[in-house]
Amino acid sequence: MKRSLSERLAEGPVICGEGYLFELERRGYLQAGSFVPEVALDNPEALKQTYRDYMNAGSDVVLAFTYNAHREKMRIIDKEDLLEPLNRQAIRLAKEVAQEHPEEEALVAGNISNTNIFNPDNEASKQQIRDMFAEMISWCVDEGVDFINGETFYYHEEALIALEEVQKQGLPAVITLGLMGENRLRDGYMAEESCKILEDHGATVVGMNCFRGPKTMQPYLRKIRESVDGYVGGLPVPYRTTEEYPTFFNLPDGGCSCHLPTETTFPTSLDPLYCNRYELASWAKEAKDLGVNYLGLCCGASPSMLREVAEAVGRTTLNSNYSPDMEKHFLFGADHTLKQHNLEYRTKA
Repeated sequence: MKRSLSERLAEGPVICGEGYLFELERRGYLQAGSFVPEVALDNPEALKQTYRDYMNAGSDVVLAFTYNAHREKMRIIDKEDLLEPLNRQAIRLAKEVAQEHPEEEALVAGNISNTNIFNPDNEASKQQIRDMFAEMISWCVDEGVDFINGETFYYHEEALIALEEVQKQGLPAVITLGLMGENRLRDGYMAEESCKILEDHGATVVGMNCFRGPKTMQPYLRKIRESVDGYVGGLPVPYRTTEEYPTFFNLPDGGCSCHLPTETTFPTSLDPLYCNRYELASWAKEAKDLGVNYLGLCCGASPSMLREVAEAVGRTTLNSNYSPDMEKHFLFGADHTLKQHNLEYRTKA
């Protein structure tokens, strides 16, 4: 039988692969800037393969790629007529891939996210957001998801509205916050304060995702862990954010000698600023020891990075047989059959 999210959390860490947005842009199937997941309709096989790659790398969850597939984003690209077909298709493809798991069917999560129109002083915007979430969640219910992942909220009240709409449909909710450079949510709440309220209102998992790399997310995950009793989620971006530049929105690249088409390295010039996989593994071990239960990576993550996170917390993934093994490398290996003259040359290579 397929265990529920709560059953899996009770038995150990749950791994969730996010990061489809940047990954599919790298693969050539998504436009940077608008960042709308039209790939579900335009190139469904590409989306299925991406789902599959993250699941095989250790994700217990196939997260339906409906991030930014809400009415406001579809309005901006003048394709509101594709809103429902896109959402349903993304979920159906996720379910197909989840059923491929040879050991235990993966969980399927519906996805809602920041709408970018929330205004704490405008009640009409709040109702508009509520309606947007309600329709997306209704399609998730129709298509039979296991839970809803509400993510990247930088307003506490918007996160709470999302949770309320999920609960109206009787589904478990994972609610994670995106903390920008002010180090608090835009409506004044500290991350740990918001998470405590969200937990008290019934969220199964609370925590943070996106915007911040491991180094600048971890202190806030610690505060959240100290403030809540239940499950905590942590899904940073895999970039070397710093105290001076706590998010990936303004990370500078001091080594770049070319003219960038944008004012910042975000979103298409971040490549030199990646954490390596061993930095991400170190973060994952620390997060697990801290008591983070729902682990993953967000924008910028690749399947190999996610696999490193999963293995770092004790998991063997479907693709762990492809994890690095340098024993037989012609320059750096230790196998006794390797040619000695190559091994001697490795310091000069």
